[in-house]
Formats: sequence, structure tokens, C-alpha cells
Amino acid sequence: MNLDLLLDNLTNPALLFFLLGIIAVQLKSDLEIPPNSSKFISLYLLFSIGFKGGQELAHSHFNLEIIWSALFGILIAVVIPFYSFFILKRKFSFENAGAIAAAYGSVSAVTFVTAVSFLEIQKYTFSGHMVAIMALMEAPAIIVAVILMRLYNKKETNSTNLSSVIKHSLTNGSVLLILGSLIIGFLASDQQAMGIKPFTTDIFKGFLAIFLLDMGVVSGKKLDVFFKSGWFPVLFALIIPLLNGASIAYLSQLVTSNVGNRFMFSILAASASYIAVPAAMKIVAPKANPGLFLPMALAITFPFNITFGMPIYLSIILCC
Repeated sequence: MNLDLLLDNLTNPALLFFLLGIIAVQLKSDLEIPPNSSKFISLYLLFSIGFKGGQELAHSHFNLEIIWSALFGILIAVVIPFYSFFILKRKFSFENAGAIAAAYGSVSAVTFVTAVSFLEIQKYTFSGHMVAIMALMEAPAIIVAVILMRLYNKKETNSTNLSSVIKHSLTNGSVLLILGSLIIGFLASDQQAMGIKPFTTDIFKGFLAIFLLDMGVVSGKKLDVFFKSGWFPVLFALIIPLLNGASIAYLSQLVTSNVGNRFMFSILAASASYIAVPAAMKIVAPKANPGLFLPMALAITFPFNITFGMPIYLSIILCC
């Protein structure tokens, strides 16, 4: 791995604000972002990345690469929760195994947004259709996890309709906003897009830094309870994302030669959902413990990816 790339990422202001949030909790500071402000910032980030992705897509030529990339993304979202479930089933109940598998098979929009900033710093670009692929990867992992949980649920039959799970995944606020923004960005003319560029682009990194500060505070509050669960969830939250990200960083060359697109594939494979999946699990797996899969995704995998994962995945891509 390129040491300069790692050091550059470690001094990224967005990452440092995340660490500041964790430190604030450890120091028992009253530092926090008001819930309404935090929600607004998360909505802004999704809107911005979706709109800019739509603009990129509008300037892209539809071709076989986009089709193969979409199929590749869906395949990733199916395979990861499938094999993860059987690893997790050794230590956890089928409800918890399914919820964690769904989280790691699905994607993190915030990690994706952070990856966009990382690519900009490294002077690489990615295609707008990657935003659509990110949205497509939300639902398959949840569906696979639900099917596996039903197969292993021998004591009772879950009455939740699979179609309602799919609908919930597609109408989840984060998925709907980023898809809607993608379509609006695709339809907007260059002149119209320039009219809101100060909002969609110029202030993006500042809002990202504040949002990661809030994520640091949230993660810091969950760490103590999480570590009481033993070392297995910690190791899983570190090793599995690294394995997924590194594997896809290499295999993605089968569908695209674009460095930015390959990097986005790897970060999508390595990330874990802590927005759409927890919401879906409340419906399909109410017995699953959110105090387990939320800290794994938010307090372990997310900081690992933005600290060490991104430089590792990019180094693999550049080497092959």
C-alpha cells in the first residue's frame, strides 16, 4: 500500500472531524449536533451526490459497460449476505445473523459520499451510473437475508410479506432521495445545474465534515456496550469488509477499466448499511439486536474503511 496515500487520508479534515467526535464522547463533552440539523445534513449529502451523479450520467453514453456494472453490483449484494450469514450463524441466532448479513451485503450511502471526497483528493473521477448502482444494491441484500432467516426459522413462520420488504427497501428515504436526485440531475440542463452549483458542490466538503463529526459522536456512544459482546463481532467487522473490498477491487476489472468506478465498487462491497437495513429489520426481524449490528457497521467498519480501507482498495486497483 502506498504510504503517502495512507498518510494523506489520515490527515483528511473529514476523517479528523470523525475522530474528534469520538474523542468528545470519551472526554464526556456535551458536544453534539442537534438531531434536526444532523438529519438535514444527511439529506443534503444524499441530494448532492445524487444530483451530481445524474449530471454525470446525462453526459455518459449508455453502453454495455453500464449494464454489466449494474449486474455486477447486484451480484455483489447477493453473494456477500449469503456467505456472511453462514459465518455469523456459528456465533449468533438466525435473527442476528440475518440482520448483520443484510447490513454487510447492503451499502452505506455515507461511506459512498466520503469515497467521492477521497477520489476528488486523489484526482480520479467516476461515472454517474455508479450512483444508480449504489441504490440498486440496497434491496437485494435485505431480500437474501430475509429468505435465509425464513429458511432457518423452524419454530415460527414470519408473516411479513416479501413484497413489502422490497417496497420498504425501495421507498426508504435515503434510497428514494438519492434515486430522485439522480433522475432530477439527469433531466436538468447544464445551465440549470450551474444555478445551484454553489449549493450542490461548493459547500459539500464542509457539510461532510460536520456530518462525520456527528457520526463520531454517535459511534463513540455505542463503543462501550458493543465491546461487551466479545471479539468475534469486532473481528468480523474488520476482516469481512477488508476481504470484500479487496476482492472486488481486483475483480472489478472484469466489468470496467475506470479506476474511479472500480474504487466505488470496492467501497460499496466493503461498506455496511446503518440506515436502510436497521429500518427494514424492525419489520422483518424484530428480535434482532440493533445494539449489535449498528455498532459493527457504524463504529468499526465505517471508520476502518475511511481510514485504512480506501487507500488499500485504491492501491490494489492501481497495481492490477
